[in-house]
Amino acid sequence: MAATPKGPQKVRIDYNIDKPTYDEFVKACGRKGYAPNIVVERLIKRFNQDGQM
Repeated sequence: MAATPKGPQKVRIDYNIDKPTYDEFVKACGRKGYAPNIVVERLIKRFNQDGQM
């Protein structure tokens, strides 16, 4: 039997963020039509590639 490659794994990260900042971020994502987790994933990916935000 051939081994099938595993799908991408997800990791849960927990940070303490003040409520007004989080609420504004979620509202801004909603206005632009983005999911907040996708925005964070892309920022982390770009930071890992470039070393800057």
